[in-house]
Amino acid sequence: MDRTAVYIVCSPRPRVGKTLLCRLLTEYLVARHGGVAAFDLAANEPSLLDYLPQWTETAEIGDTFGQIQLMDRLIVNDGVPKVLDLGSGPFEGFFKMCEQIGFSREAKLQGVVPLVLYVLGSDTASSRGYKMLQRMFPQSALVPVNNESILYGETPRWIGSARTLDIGLLPDFLKGYVGKTEFSFSAFAQNKSNKSSELYDWIRDIFLHFREIELQLMLR
Repeated sequence: MDRTAVYIVCSPRPRVGKTLLCRLLTEYLVARHGGVAAFDLAANEPSLLDYLPQWTETAEIGDTFGQIQLMDRLIVNDGVPKVLDLGSGPFEGFFKMCEQIGFSREAKLQGVVPLVLYVLGSDTASSRGYKMLQRMFPQSALVPVNNESILYGETPRWIGSARTLDIGLLPDFLKGYVGKTEFSFSAFAQNKSNKSSELYDWIRDIFLHFREIELQLMLR
């Protein structure tokens, strides 16, 4: 691609799987492109920085200096894909800042392609947040994420006909396994001896979703 993708993983709700999705996406992008710049704005523990310290740095938007530092890193067409783990706390403040500085317009001018991966919930805050993002971003730049451990496959009606990125259910023992900070999704998927496992199929399905998203970005 002659443009740089910026993936914003977000939700106004805590504990819906944002950091898990960021881990998967970051490892996929490293495997595909050899590098990535990930930014951790989440307050959960363990955080993305704990899982992938070699690719992740913390970011703050509580003051003007922190906002400028982050945006200077995001709005640059350097060929390195970016991943932003946006916690529920700074959710509204981040997108308010994006509106104020004209993030979408500036990104387009600089050859940067933003994509919002919005982890769905069934509550009012999730509905309100999604509608806000629909006003800010074109349909092609907003991907609703169906984490089946949160929604159990029942996607909210208010997303309309939008196609979802699905994260399937995992048995509890596998949740504990992938929750270890030393676990690597890409290393597990690259091990040929794991090809007959349920976890291998789960990772492969999500990575294929990411590949489709990349192809769509190329067409935008």
